[in-house]
Amino acid sequence: MRIGVVTDASCDLPAEFLRQYDVDVLPVTIRLGDEQLIDARDPELTLKFYAQQLAEKGLDAETQPCSAEQIRDRFLESMVSRYDYVFCITVTATRSTIFENATKASFAILGEYKATREAAGVSGSFALRVVDSKNMFCGTGVLVAEAAKLARSGVAPNEVRKRIDDLREHICAYMVPSDLYYIRNRGIKKGEKSVGFVAYALGSALDIKPVILSFRGETQPVAKIRSYERAVEKMFEHVAHQIEAGIDTRHVCISYGGDPAVIETLPGYARLAAAAERTGVEVLSSFMSATAAVNVGSGCVAVAYGGELRAFGQ
Repeated sequence: MRIGVVTDASCDLPAEFLRQYDVDVLPVTIRLGDEQLIDARDPELTLKFYAQQLAEKGLDAETQPCSAEQIRDRFLESMVSRYDYVFCITVTATRSTIFENATKASFAILGEYKATREAAGVSGSFALRVVDSKNMFCGTGVLVAEAAKLARSGVAPNEVRKRIDDLREHICAYMVPSDLYYIRNRGIKKGEKSVGFVAYALGSALDIKPVILSFRGETQPVAKIRSYERAVEKMFEHVAHQIEAGIDTRHVCISYGGDPAVIETLPGYARLAAAAERTGVEVLSSFMSATAAVNVGSGCVAVAYGGELRAFGQ
């Protein structure tokens, strides 16, 4: 059986991995005043966005995921004749409407796929499962990478389903933002209170940065550390310790709000990389999507793995 994996553009995985495992990406439209960027995880366009557009227009940018109709059309045009079973894994439903849109689209797709497959000379039925990753950015990346690897290995769809349904409850994703001013003002424009005024004022005055945990659809700060560099170091050291203690995936995902070549120069990365090498865990490093950057700003660092959630620093 041919199994395919689809995700949305906010999923942070390297372009090489997406190509190798033939993971399809649902684009997100970013409106920047009179300009429009189609975020489909294109490295060149994304790095141009970081360099030329984010600082000037990011605060007022609007993101628009694929509609249910667009998802339906994409599947009927290019997915239902290529695969027999597709897993569509989206960013957490608590942060985006794409899971809802994909779920609506799935009813139309499953009701209309037969004619498309018959026209392409493909026999048999088609199945589609839409999965809320309950995470975002690198966290979604961990789940998508697991599904893609299992699909390539020839595991039956039901086994893939069981694995990702279990794993999504145990994805631990951390991030350290570089620019609290950006996050606070972006949150105000969206009506959120991610960084309150007092926390922002304190963080700005003392250069304190939060380490933010994303877990089971919710986000919360788990540490506040003096300086961006030290916060990133502590985050990487925590994940290195988790790798050494044993995690449930053979990969971790890391993303950076800018050129991913910077990741290897960040404090704490060397220890994480060494722990991964000793234990046979693959490190999948990539740029953070333009869609994510609109909400968290440039310079944000994120890392995620599948495994036990332990208190930060333990």
